Amino acid sequence: MSSPLLGVAPLPPFSKIKPSDVVPAITALLEESRASIDRLLQEGGQRTWETLIAPLEDIDDRLNRAWSPVSHLNAVANSDEMREAYNHCLPLLSEYATEVGQNDRLFEAYRAIKEGSDFESFEPAQQKIIENSLRDFRLSGVDLPAEKKDRFKAIALELSNLGSTFQDHVLDATMGFHRHLEEESMLAGIPEAAREAARQKAASMELSGWVFTLDFPSYIAIMTHADSRELRREFYTAYATRASDQGPGAGQWDNSEVMEKILVLRHEEAQLLGYDNFAELSLATKMAPSTDRVIDFLEHLAECSMASAKEDLEELRRFATSTLGIDQPDAWDWTYASEKLRQSRYDLSDQEVRAYFPAPKVVEGLFAVVKRLFGLEIHVRTGVDVWHPDVAYFDIKDRDGVLRGGFYLDLYARAKKRGGAWMDACVTRRRLPGGVQLPVAYLICNFTPPSAGGPALLSHDEVQTLFHEFGHGLQHMMTRVDHLGVSGIHGVEWDAVELPSQFMENFCWEPEALVLISSHHQTGEPLPPELLKKMLEARNFQSGMQMLRQIEFALFDFRLHREFHPDQSTSVYDLLESVRAKVAVVRPPSFNRFPHSFSHIFAGGYAAGYFSYKWAEVLSSDAFSLFEEQGVFDPETGRRFLETILETGGSQKAMDLFVAFRGREPTVDALLRHSGLAEAA
Repeated sequence: MSSPLLGVAPLPPFSKIKPSDVVPAITALLEESRASIDRLLQEGGQRTWETLIAPLEDIDDRLNRAWSPVSHLNAVANSDEMREAYNHCLPLLSEYATEVGQNDRLFEAYRAIKEGSDFESFEPAQQKIIENSLRDFRLSGVDLPAEKKDRFKAIALELSNLGSTFQDHVLDATMGFHRHLEEESMLAGIPEAAREAARQKAASMELSGWVFTLDFPSYIAIMTHADSRELRREFYTAYATRASDQGPGAGQWDNSEVMEKILVLRHEEAQLLGYDNFAELSLATKMAPSTDRVIDFLEHLAECSMASAKEDLEELRRFATSTLGIDQPDAWDWTYASEKLRQSRYDLSDQEVRAYFPAPKVVEGLFAVVKRLFGLEIHVRTGVDVWHPDVAYFDIKDRDGVLRGGFYLDLYARAKKRGGAWMDACVTRRRLPGGVQLPVAYLICNFTPPSAGGPALLSHDEVQTLFHEFGHGLQHMMTRVDHLGVSGIHGVEWDAVELPSQFMENFCWEPEALVLISSHHQTGEPLPPELLKKMLEARNFQSGMQMLRQIEFALFDFRLHREFHPDQSTSVYDLLESVRAKVAVVRPPSFNRFPHSFSHIFAGGYAAGYFSYKWAEVLSSDAFSLFEEQGVFDPETGRRFLETILETGGSQKAMDLFVAFRGREPTVDALLRHSGLAEAA
């Protein structure tokens, strides 16, 4: 069949892909894949890499390359038609994946290769693929009796559908709220850039005045800067109750039942595979050795942060009362009061900092940073088919001028685009008979778009977000692994996958890097030393509270998946309250429904894995401490990081690679020091 999803072009033809193409192409590919696997298994003779694994990689890659642009378009250019096509295909893909994972003949073929005489002569990457595959067969229920296999398959299918439904509800709830303001007095305190974006949004809706939404740049501008306490309350309520039984959209896109079903099915899935709970199952593909070790790790960080967090909160409470006249601060006051206190203490405003981080300069500076670190050259390539005029495509070459891959960069928030920031694989590196298939990444953010006549101005947090996602992209694009299963980010333990991304964030604080990524958007003047000094002094402002907030998310996720049992009456929110009683210093109002939009764990890959952010931050801080010792742009240290971490993908265990780079196993010392919490430890 002729389809833009079934071609062999190096990059997806986005402008030609229509929702009507999706179901026929994916259906045909799945049928073709099943037939190809059957032919491979019917062939006689000894099972080898060349006769089995390599052809299977061809099958997987063809399917991945067709599905990737579909999944991507559903996230960045959502429409009712594309969503319907995407959701139609999810159960088909889930069913296929489970079939393959439960294929006894395929499992035995992999096991025969593992036990064969050639295995010891395989490259480490090939050995790792075989070992990972055997593990994944077992995690797909290959050892289960027939009736339990069928039940496992049904669970996988339903979980896939429920995850998509959860994310759809969050997107619909986010898009389903806006506030039209016609009185300029309501805008008091809100920065001009955010006002202009709201004016443009209103104009696009053929309205006068300003329209603010729950898209994060719009929402956070209200919460951080709006002097109107009532406006902050309204937006906090709408955001904190998205996709729930509360708030302005109460019941319309309610994820309550979806969450409950997901938890019940995950628990059943874990028990089918012989695990006590889903948290145990989750750790089968992670560095962390046990559920107790994860809990101990998070609680230790909480202990190190608690005293500082309590001091942070008490200071903020006093400031809100004495300076802002807010005697009883509520949830919608904390972000606003924090920004006012930060300005007061450090004479540092978010808008003053933004003026020195125009998006084009930050992107150009990011490329300069990775050139100094790793010798990489990055240049825009024109004429590439993209999904929106804001999107650009870039080639990335190494220090020898060899093209290593490419990436799409989509920086700005817009309607029909999923919130947040992420990196995803478009094409994965692998060796083909005619040469190497080069990796391609999607790098997606949701920054405030440029206003008329000026560039987008990024907050320093947004600068760090861009560096974070680019770190993921580097691991995907710089891999030298030639085998699909452990190339780039594939096969990397989930609690190590954030190492390169969080590592890159550190450079946003280094004077040598800040020179490259900042200049005033009007005058071109460099970041003034006195402003940098203020930023560095404010770096760990309320770091205790921030640390506890992330630990709250991580402990909630992990305990939820370790302790949930369908026969017990404890609810999601009972457990969340238990976590907050132990590690939270700020308690939200009773109507807060944060878990209802916690897509990371209910619709993403972070179920019983949100702790990975902090786990990997230990690795990244410790890795960066070697640069602090040797020099931030020390070429030899950069080369070692490139070769041991970025180029190796999932071809070796993450701990072995970390030790190869750092010379020892990681410690929490650098993380606590970077967070200003060393003394509390």
